[in-house]
Amino acid sequence: MEWIAALALGYLLGSIPFGLILSRLFGAGDLRAIGSGNIGATNVLRTGRKGLAAATLLLDLAKGLVAVVAARALFGEALTEQAAIGAFAGHCFPVWLAFRGGKGVATTAGICFGLAWPIGLVYAAVWLGLLALTRISSLAGMSAAIAAPIAAWTLDYPHHIKALAAIAVVVVVLHRANIARLLAGTEPKVAQK
Repeated sequence: MEWIAALALGYLLGSIPFGLILSRLFGAGDLRAIGSGNIGATNVLRTGRKGLAAATLLLDLAKGLVAVVAARALFGEALTEQAAIGAFAGHCFPVWLAFRGGKGVATTAGICFGLAWPIGLVYAAVWLGLLALTRISSLAGMSAAIAAPIAAWTLDYPHHIKALAAIAVVVVVLHRANIARLLAGTEPKVAQK
């Protein structure tokens, strides 16, 4: 039953909608009625509040990291993947918001650092590097998610490959509208008016 506890722990931590909480707390309105309606940092940035967007990014990353680290401390290394999947699912499909959450990019970064910091470094390098080059948040996020299981394989963390591959698939599926805009050449860039 410990695997259920690890999954539930991850889900509860992951389902905290920091973007929504911060935007309401600091008078930026209901995030679900702004821009894409997403509760993540990129949509918080559309409110024009860079500080709130940065705080959302860090807190969404932290909940993925904390879920994995807490599961390791409570249940051992073998159940870190369950906590990782739970945190990711909680962020993307929070029960409190009728299962409509974020796309999981920042939370996945925290998960990667929690599972193995070298995987986290690869994730961050791909994410930040592509974001700097293209200024397209969705492309950078999807690429980083795809890079994570590849990094787990090449850096000899085979026990993390399946969980990270599953997360990458869901990240890409959640970005399907972004993919259509990328193909059409209409995907907006970060800070684009």
